[in-house]
Amino acid sequence: MTVVSEASAFTRAQFGNSVSKATGVLASGETPLFTIAGGKVLVTGLLGFVTVAVGATASNAKLVFDPTATGTDFDLCTATAITSDAVEQQYTIAGTVESVGALLVAGAVGQCNPMFTDPLSLAPGQLHQNLSADPVGGEITWRLWYLPLDNGATIVAA
Repeated sequence: MTVVSEASAFTRAQFGNSVSKATGVLASGETPLFTIAGGKVLVTGLLGFVTVAVGATASNAKLVFDPTATGTDFDLCTATAITSDAVEQQYTIAGTVESVGALLVAGAVGQCNPMFTDPLSLAPGQLHQNLSADPVGGEITWRLWYLPLDNGATIVAA
């Protein structure tokens, strides 16, 4: 007998819980993406998908973590140009926080390099998208996978 598992069940077993956030029309500055509450989590994957083409005005994007309790904001990656990126362009983080890599704009549209290989342990706080300039249009949907490290720890779209 063949048993077919739903994609969501397989993905959850491999990467943990999933949450997504659509940015709406891109704008300069910080846009809250995800809120971590209730304890520490292990982020096992993070991908961005362009859903509306990004405008032609030069703009660089990076992801920033803002802890709730103590500490200061820190970059999860270095800024990378997203100017004129097409629908289905994908983003991920290359490198680790210890040696911050770039926000990776994956190869050709519709292709993507692997998600980061070292999961990120994060305390309660928020993940933000930070754009250096208003690209005049464009939208990105971010998808994040995580495992709670503390009982009651969750991540929700901000």
